[in-house]
Amino acid sequence: MAGWLTLMVVIAVAGREATRELSVFQIMLLRSTLGMVMLWPLVRAAGGLAAVRTQRLPHHALRNAVHYTAQYGWFLALTLIPLAQVVAIEFTMPIWAAALAVVFLGESMDGRKWFAVVLGLVGVAVIVRPSAGDIDVGQLIALASAVGFAVSVVLVKSLTRTESAVSIIFWMLVVQSAIGMVPALLLWQWPSAQVWAWVVVVAFCGTYSHYCFARAMQHADTTVVVPMDFLRVPLTALVGWLVYSERLDLFTGLGVGLILAGNLLNLLRLPKVGWRARRKA
Repeated sequence: MAGWLTLMVVIAVAGREATRELSVFQIMLLRSTLGMVMLWPLVRAAGGLAAVRTQRLPHHALRNAVHYTAQYGWFLALTLIPLAQVVAIEFTMPIWAAALAVVFLGESMDGRKWFAVVLGLVGVAVIVRPSAGDIDVGQLIALASAVGFAVSVVLVKSLTRTESAVSIIFWMLVVQSAIGMVPALLLWQWPSAQVWAWVVVVAFCGTYSHYCFARAMQHADTTVVVPMDFLRVPLTALVGWLVYSERLDLFTGLGVGLILAGNLLNLLRLPKVGWRARRKA
């Protein structure tokens, strides 16, 4: 998850810079096609194409159709509202992801985990501080993307039960390249040398961030992994302040504190004490 967080903060900056010149469709196609080249060393190390054979191609296709749509909305929102707002609104996602994981994957969600999620969401709200009448198109697009990401997260968790992380990312790149080929070519223009550099960064971060996330999902429940992603909000707010001079104030600091508290609470492992032991105490 540390790898995921770092790469996702970097891709937020690289994605915004790339969209100054290229369409979102083109950036996403280049991200996927370059990503396949970047992923090949891991595919080869895992045993080559035999390692990515799958019996669940429809599941991969569904997951990546949903993820592609959500990712398009995320990149588009980067061009419309501040970085911190894009990521903060995205973090309504854990509520949807946690609920879907309980319903469809049979994961447990006790009161402590729900409280950790609520603390994180309150921290997000404190940072964004949305007020009536201020919600614009960029915020609505970011919110729709959050719902899509939640569905994608649950589908990834389901895939990790039978598929390796390398296989999941390989099929992500293949399916999303196929989905985005036509709209990207219709809007195609050759990037400048400077934008090529940003596109390469987007491709690397987009590929290996998801590899890190899939590996994390293999080692922990969705209800543990997803709340850790709250840390991306304060990290992105900090980068937005450093790179783009976006607002970073006392409310952001308070929101960061709530997010950190939620993560620590969620990761805390309390000893299991039997009923009789508690009674004797």
